[in-house]
Amino acid sequence: MSKDKKKPAEGARVLVADDDASARSAMQTLLGQEGFEVVLAEDGPSAIACFEDVGADVLVTDLRMPGMDGIEVMRRVREMNPDVVAVLATSSADVATAVRAMQEGAEHYLTKPVQMDELVFVIRRALERRKLKNEATELRSRLKDRLRFDNIVGSSPAIQEVFNIIEQVAPSKASVLVTGESGTGKELVAQAIHEHSPRASAPFVKLHCAALAETILESELFGHEKGSFTGAMGRREGRFKQADAGTLFLDEIGEISPAIQVKLLRFLQERAFERVGGNETVKVDVRIIAATNRDLASEVAAGKFREDLYYRLNVVNIEMPPLRARPSDLLPLADHFLARFSKENGKKIEGFSEDALERITTYRWPGNIRELENVIERGVVLCDGPTLTAKHLPTGVGAVPKGAVRIPGSTLEEVERHLILATLEACGGRTAAAAKMLDMSIRKIQYKLHEYGVVLNRVVGPAKDDGDQES
Repeated sequence: MSKDKKKPAEGARVLVADDDASARSAMQTLLGQEGFEVVLAEDGPSAIACFEDVGADVLVTDLRMPGMDGIEVMRRVREMNPDVVAVLATSSADVATAVRAMQEGAEHYLTKPVQMDELVFVIRRALERRKLKNEATELRSRLKDRLRFDNIVGSSPAIQEVFNIIEQVAPSKASVLVTGESGTGKELVAQAIHEHSPRASAPFVKLHCAALAETILESELFGHEKGSFTGAMGRREGRFKQADAGTLFLDEIGEISPAIQVKLLRFLQERAFERVGGNETVKVDVRIIAATNRDLASEVAAGKFREDLYYRLNVVNIEMPPLRARPSDLLPLADHFLARFSKENGKKIEGFSEDALERITTYRWPGNIRELENVIERGVVLCDGPTLTAKHLPTGVGAVPKGAVRIPGSTLEEVERHLILATLEACGGRTAAAAKMLDMSIRKIQYKLHEYGVVLNRVVGPAKDDGDQES
C-alpha cells in the first residue's frame, strides 16, 4: 500500500472497507474505470489504519463487518477529517439503521448488491457539493478580507479600487499622494500601505502640516541643533530621523510654505537633510506618503505649489471617494462604529431602529466618515437601551425640513407637488415663468394648483400680471 498522502491528480481517492473480497475487487475495478483511485481494507480496524496512512476523499464501507461496524468506521474517519464523503452499504434494507447512518453523517445509504451507476452518481454528486461548499467558504473568507482592509470598511466599487491600488503600491518604494475631501480616511490608507509594505516592522510616523507654523514645522520635520533658536536647549531629532527605515505620513501637504517645499523637494531628490541650525548632512531611508484635501494641480497652476515637488509626491495617486459616492458602504460603516463604540463604552447595543436608519441613509454626510464616526459615538454614549434610535442622533442628521420631500421615500405625485410649489415660490408666483422653467403648460400648472386645493396667493404671495394667459 502506498504511503503517499498526496491526492491523485486524475481523481478522488476512495477507501473501500468490506469483508467480502469479491465486493472489494468489483468496486476497485469499476471505480477505477471511472477515474477514481481506490484503496481497499478488509475490515474496520484495517480501514482506520489505512485512512491514517494515506487518507481519502470518500469512504465506502459495508455496514456489517466483524470487529467494528461501518457506522463506527465512519465515525472514527470523520473525527480525523469531517469533510470525508461517507457512503454505507449493507445487505439488509433496515430503515432504522439507515436513519442512524444518516444521522451520523453518511452521505448516502445503499443496499447490496450495490448498483455501480448509483454509487458513482452518489460519489460524484457529494464531491461536487463538497467542492462548492469549500469554494463558498473561501469566497466568504476573501470577501470578509475585502470588506475590511485593515480598518478601512467597504465593499463598494469605489473603495474596492482603493484596496486594489493599496495592494499594488504597498510593496514598492514609490511616494504616494492620497487626495480627497476631509474625513474620507486618508490617514487609514497611509497606515494600510505601511502595514502591507516591507517597512511594516519599522516606524510609521505622522505629522499634520497645517497645524504648525513654518518655523515649528521645519524643526518637526528635520530636527534642530542646540541653540539654533530661543528655547532650543539641546539637539532634537525630527520626524524624518524618527521614521528612518519606515514611513512618514505628511497630512495636509498643500498647506506647507514655499520655503518648506524647497527643503522637502531636496530630501526627495537626495534623501538627505540638515537639522535646523546644523551643518551635518543626515541621510535616512524614509518613504513619503502625503495627503491633502486641496486640488494640488490647480495650486501648481496658480503658482502656490511647486510643480517639481508635486510630481515627486504624486508618483502614485489614490483618490479617496466621499461617503456620498459609496452609499452601499454607509450602513456597514455605521454597524462597524456601533460595534466598536458599544464595546468601548461597555454597552450591548444590538442595532439601529428604523427611524435612525432612515435618518442615517437620507443624510448627505458632508463631513464624510469622520462625521459618521462622531455621530455614532455620540449616539452610543446617549443610548440607554438595546437599540440606537433617531432621538440619539443630532437634530441636523437626516432631518427633513417641513414641507420637503424625501427621495427615495416619496411618491411621484408628492415630488411633483413639491417641485411645482417650490418653483412657483422661486418665481414670485408667476405661473408663466414657472411653466417655462418646468417645461410645462400654464394650464397644467393651474390645473395642478386646483387639484392641490391651493390658492396661489396663499402659497407664494400675490401673483403678478405677467401675461399668464394661454393663447
